[in-house]
Amino acid sequence: MSRPWLIGLIAAAVALVVIANTFFIVDQRRQAVVVNLGEPVRVINPPGAYDPGLKVKIPFVESVVVLDKRNQAIEASQEEIISSDQQRLVVDAFVRYRISDPLAFYRTLRNETNARDRLEPLINSSLRQILGGATAPDIISRQRDQLMARTLADVRARAAAARLGIDVVDLRIKRADLPAANAEAVYQRMRSNLQQRAAQIRAQGEASKREIVADADKQVTVIRAKADEQALALRGAGDAQAGTLYASSYGKDPAFAAFYRSMRAYEDSLAHGETTLVLSPDSDFFKYFKHGPQAK
Repeated sequence: MSRPWLIGLIAAAVALVVIANTFFIVDQRRQAVVVNLGEPVRVINPPGAYDPGLKVKIPFVESVVVLDKRNQAIEASQEEIISSDQQRLVVDAFVRYRISDPLAFYRTLRNETNARDRLEPLINSSLRQILGGATAPDIISRQRDQLMARTLADVRARAAAARLGIDVVDLRIKRADLPAANAEAVYQRMRSNLQQRAAQIRAQGEASKREIVADADKQVTVIRAKADEQALALRGAGDAQAGTLYASSYGKDPAFAAFYRSMRAYEDSLAHGETTLVLSPDSDFFKYFKHGPQAK
């Protein structure tokens, strides 16, 4: 290869290197911090503006740090707190933030990894401070939204005081549970309380049952007594009426009355076929068998 060609290739290579270190592209979802000898000097496509595309910087002097313009999520590690009623709770929370001041963000945090490492203890500290002043039922259900709002405000204030260059968008408590060591004891206590309540309900039910059965037996006894009294009265009235009719009938025809009484005696004593009578052949008991209705 001739010398002119070699010089041309070297010049082309140098030109490519210079061009590569001069031009860069900023995506619409990103923002770029231009750093001049370690000091951030300007931001391209900052928050609230739309300026993506091909950009230029001073080669070999300025460098570019690309940051995400979208909301970022941080899953905070589980934090064990003690509520105001001395209950241990394991709280699992997450935060969403966005970079609002890229220059301040670069000066204090440099990148998203450092931001995560800096924000996580800040979040846990706020959780301990805010949730530590509330009771376990409030944290779990009753005032959860209000406590999250207070924690979000505290995290925002801490981030602003530290000049991190970020805006905390949201904070949520995903889970607030008892530690595994305490959960079984709590479940056992709940089970015992429920069993005690069930025994109390059963005792009340049994007492109500006895009262209902006793009242029903009393009513049955009263009804039967009244029925027996009414039956005896009706039976007595019927017997009295029958006696009157019998007496009236016997007075009109004594012979028929005697015959009727004998027929009734035959029916009462011989109808079932299981009665044995030992009588003399000329007994008056069988006179109607021998002589018929005219017997005397």
